[in-house]
Amino acid sequence: MPISSNNPTIRQRRLARTLRDLRIAAGLKHSDAARVLACAESKMTRLENAQSGIRLVDLRLLLDAYGVADPEQRAEIEKVSREARQKGWWTRYTNLVDSAYAAYVAVEWDAQEIYNVETHLIPGLLQTPEYTEAVIRLQAPDATPEEIQTQLKVREERRKVLGRATPLQLWVILSESILRHRVGSAEAMKRQLEFLLEASRETNIELQILPLESPMNACLFGPFVIMSFPTAIESPVAYTESTTGTVYYEEESDTERYKTLFRRLNVAASDVGKSRTLIKKALEEMV
Repeated sequence: MPISSNNPTIRQRRLARTLRDLRIAAGLKHSDAARVLACAESKMTRLENAQSGIRLVDLRLLLDAYGVADPEQRAEIEKVSREARQKGWWTRYTNLVDSAYAAYVAVEWDAQEIYNVETHLIPGLLQTPEYTEAVIRLQAPDATPEEIQTQLKVREERRKVLGRATPLQLWVILSESILRHRVGSAEAMKRQLEFLLEASRETNIELQILPLESPMNACLFGPFVIMSFPTAIESPVAYTESTTGTVYYEEESDTERYKTLFRRLNVAASDVGKSRTLIKKALEEMV
């Protein structure tokens, strides 16, 4: 079942889903859990729909009732609960950027691994400031200088996920057409391609190019992202964009379809060395 990127946050939904799954696995009903907390059954419904938070003392009571005895598992769940209440750096821009974008940034920062397929643009984490500004001016021609600067600052903050103490592991597959789809001036595009070459040599970045002649281009219906998280209780999330908004898929059957497509694209795309050659070729041909 897909979900929109509106409130509640993905962090809150991950905690709510974990508690729901644990209750069901324990064979308990909402009414049983409500008795544990001495609260109304409606409170449990709100909790499992991510419409309300939970105190640490109540969380521990529920974990006891659900038979969660493993200390490591309990610690992971408590960690997710704490993070669901925390405010990240992106909250400084909540009123300045689109809410769907802010929600995506929050999930991206939580992720341990990201698998990204792009069909039209260089992915945000690998964009140069010049490229980003050109994209903004094209997509939002009425944007003020202040709005553009805010977007650039957010993008700069986002990129820190690649250089943090435990860096994000990023695997990107780009359609070759992106390399020749000039965004901004020729000089700006050249610098963007040069940056891609540099990024492809980072140990936590795997960059592949899907050649124009590959039949798998017929499977590129649009960009998508698969994000996985560091704790075992947090299931992967697939993210897509459409003309009507952004959608996150959390169900295993949904995320598995995207994983399968990524694996097929991974096989069809050029390896890292050949991908660099394709980038260099596009760089030489950029006029």
